[in-house]
Amino acid sequence: MDNSVTPLRCFRECHALELFKDDSVKTVTSVEQKKVECSIQEVFSVYQQNHTLPQPALLREQHYVYLKKGLRHLSDAYECLDASRPWLCYWILHSLELLDEPVPASVASDVCKFLACCQSPTGGFAGGPGQHAHLAPTYAAVNALCIIGTQEAYDVIDRQKLLDFLYSVKQADGSFVMHVGGEVDVRSVYCAASVASLTNIITPTLFNDTPSWIIRCQNWEGGLGGVPGLEAHGGYTFCGTAAMVILGREHMLDLKSLLRWVASRQMRFEGGFQGRCNKLVDGCYSFWQAGLLPLLHRALFKDGDSTLSMMSWMFDQQALQEYILLCCQNPAGGLLDKPGKSRDFYHTCYCLSGLSIAQHFGSRDFHHELILGADENRLAPTHPVYNICPEKVAQAVEHFHKLPIPVQTEAAINTPDTS
Repeated sequence: MDNSVTPLRCFRECHALELFKDDSVKTVTSVEQKKVECSIQEVFSVYQQNHTLPQPALLREQHYVYLKKGLRHLSDAYECLDASRPWLCYWILHSLELLDEPVPASVASDVCKFLACCQSPTGGFAGGPGQHAHLAPTYAAVNALCIIGTQEAYDVIDRQKLLDFLYSVKQADGSFVMHVGGEVDVRSVYCAASVASLTNIITPTLFNDTPSWIIRCQNWEGGLGGVPGLEAHGGYTFCGTAAMVILGREHMLDLKSLLRWVASRQMRFEGGFQGRCNKLVDGCYSFWQAGLLPLLHRALFKDGDSTLSMMSWMFDQQALQEYILLCCQNPAGGLLDKPGKSRDFYHTCYCLSGLSIAQHFGSRDFHHELILGADENRLAPTHPVYNICPEKVAQAVEHFHKLPIPVQTEAAINTPDTS
């Protein structure tokens, strides 16, 4: 473990040289960028004035209280997320496991019962009871149940009907729609590949032509768009790359071009990541972008790249930790996009996930830690493909691989193709 006691990057004299320069040409984006840098500089300055030996602290207890309350009660502000209730379960449960905070058995059982109510009679999970099955809450529900990791949790998942649902949204070109009659984008491929691999329902034909479709989403920038021809975007790039890793086809991507693109998304002054070129820093991309680097590291290692570090990822891990710990924590608990924004469970989950990625390099024999601040800041590692803790991935895979792979049913075969 390498605990940082050196001056923080953001307090070094040369840090001001990283401020954005607009070359005397103002644009809407350059004005917004300077506003964000100004607010972040203010955070850095106030912190420096109040701490003679800066050691940023993770507000562990405050985050725990905020998350624990969210499992039982949500304010009226969350009414707009009525179709995302399995996501709320996942975001909160994963945040708690990163904090090494156990969930009481009674609460875990209640979550299982609720997610069972969200499971569609035709397979897959909906955003809430009585709603239509959708790949996004299906991913969230399966992840949440794997985090709980009990027999009750595993038994909630109807694997045969889940496979039928995946076939019902599979398109002839290898892509997937998010729901029957819905939109195509690369998120749906990742959600399908993730749940199918965790629950051991990948059949020989389920992902026919899918890698070729994902390859078409990689554009001239190096990242991936939501569908072929669109601008590269951090969330879509993660989803497409992680899906390729699951399917064992990551070598089909232009890895060097992808590496250049994602490494360029870490902001020079802020230390966090932006989602697209010329956009603002956002705490959630601490995972969507930084989480790509372990996937690329592994892929390049498999390709025989001898220049790779065996100690660190290919981004500034300390800078990202500084941004999250200094700029993204609400003093009352919960994490956020950037200073001035409100806390929410989404940003809490992905800021903590990104912080975990920045703290932990490698696994097993090659595990190395870089913890900014005191040892109490250490989070549990997260699996960079599934974004749940590695032991929960291993436990789920072990459980479901003891079960036979379901067969494609006549109902799934006869489902009309909506492509």
